Amino acid sequence: MSAGLPFFRYHPDPLASGSIRESAEKCACCHRGTGYIYTATFYTAQETDGRFCPWCIADGSAAARFEGEFTDPYGLEGVGEATVHEVTRRTPGFSAWQDPHWLVHCRDAAAFLGEVGHTELAAHPEALEGLRLDLRMSGWHDEAQLDSFLTCLGDAATALLFRCTVCGTHLAYVDAS
Repeated sequence: MSAGLPFFRYHPDPLASGSIRESAEKCACCHRGTGYIYTATFYTAQETDGRFCPWCIADGSAAARFEGEFTDPYGLEGVGEATVHEVTRRTPGFSAWQDPHWLVHCRDAAAFLGEVGHTELAAHPEALEGLRLDLRMSGWHDEAQLDSFLTCLGDAATALLFRCTVCGTHLAYVDAS
């Protein structure tokens, strides 16, 4: 993560993931040009005049002022309310083809690392095996088709990679157009 940006426990490098980028744009919450702007999802019924700086995300002021969330709480079952609040209202979300959701491991939200293809996912065999198991459970029973699909990750489909904040295990789920 770049020096000077706030630290997000559940999204440790939002610059690398593309959720935050360098920009001269002013924040819709604090109206300051901080040099960085958030680029991913924000769910609210209110109108906003732009995007948010990382500091207004980190301190919760953007979510509070616009009564919104950066991430849907779907998938955060089994974690405490404080963690749900931290992930949904004080952590940058991420863009995905399907509705993005956060993964949980060891009864805590996992840290989002980014979108990966097969090569990057293969560096984390526990995530690849977990993804393989999830796909089998959702109906992928032909091993050749499953292997072919996983090998092509990074083209029409990607994996969203997470790391457990407690034990360090890597997890992933598939996102496809």
